[in-house]
Amino acid sequence: MAISQVDYFFLFVISYVLVGSLTPLMRKVALAKGVLDRPNSAHKSHKKPVPYLGGVAIIIGVVLISYIALISFRFTWNNFWLATSVLVPALAMGLVGLWDDLKSLNPLPRFIGQSIAGLVVAIVLVLNDNVGNPTGITFLDVSITVLWIVGICNSINFFDNLDGGAAGTVAIVAISITYLAITGNQYFIAALSIVIAGSTLGFLIWNRVPARIYMGDAGALFLGVLLAILTVRFKPTTETSISSFAIPILLLAIPILDTTVAVFSRLRRKVSPFQGGKDHLSHRLTRAGLSRKLSAITLWSLTGLFSFFAVLISLPNNGHELIIVLTSIVFWFLLFIYFFRTKDN
Repeated sequence: MAISQVDYFFLFVISYVLVGSLTPLMRKVALAKGVLDRPNSAHKSHKKPVPYLGGVAIIIGVVLISYIALISFRFTWNNFWLATSVLVPALAMGLVGLWDDLKSLNPLPRFIGQSIAGLVVAIVLVLNDNVGNPTGITFLDVSITVLWIVGICNSINFFDNLDGGAAGTVAIVAISITYLAITGNQYFIAALSIVIAGSTLGFLIWNRVPARIYMGDAGALFLGVLLAILTVRFKPTTETSISSFAIPILLLAIPILDTTVAVFSRLRRKVSPFQGGKDHLSHRLTRAGLSRKLSAITLWSLTGLFSFFAVLISLPNNGHELIIVLTSIVFWFLLFIYFFRTKDN
């Protein structure tokens, strides 16, 4: 069922306006209820308390617009369950994140919640043949899908450590998925991706430097699950299986890089990977002399570059897919070496 360009445009604009309007309201609620991210630990880089609950505005916007679009645009039960299979796990993780924002949970409950959500989603996707890059081995497909969902969920959460950094990055990834899905005639994925893009950019109005509100774990975990599921379900139009597997990884290459650098840095220092710290890409960029604004722009630019590589791979009759994949891998490892060799704190 094709969706017109006008429909995509309206989905984007309505999502942008709705979340852009909801975010200052959630900011007032957070201030009134004292739901604040206080700079009370060493890894916090802001100087004054900043309200949470921006993620709640994103969740409301994405879920509400998605279901309204389903109801108003040729509703079928098949499309309803298709959307629900993506939105409900993301919503569940968003609620776990909200609980964390309110009560400051230990990492273990979050990891258990992510693992359960990942396992349920993986089983549903694999059994219903909704994995874009299946290996043909059920156990292996489920295992890879669980690892991907849990990994990306944590990567987006870890990556949310700089004003506007995560929101802008998610928007770029979502826009890229939208383009890839439209050109691949995967309209459901395209529609949900453009809603995510509009919602995160609407939130970015209030989250850019200096941030007046944070998305918190609620927004980061919600968006992480959504991106993980959409990239799992997306079926690339490539000539080789290597290129097909590379596209989701390239789209999320920078959040993955951030997590990899932080985790290996903490293991090198013999501290827990789940312990907070100023060892993320954004912190390393600011220590190198970049302002917080330029650091965010740098991360967005790198995300845009790797997303461009993903788009190039998907172009028909490319003929250079493996060269682009290898170039991307080499560049990613060079970035890893550069950031890993910089000062950890």
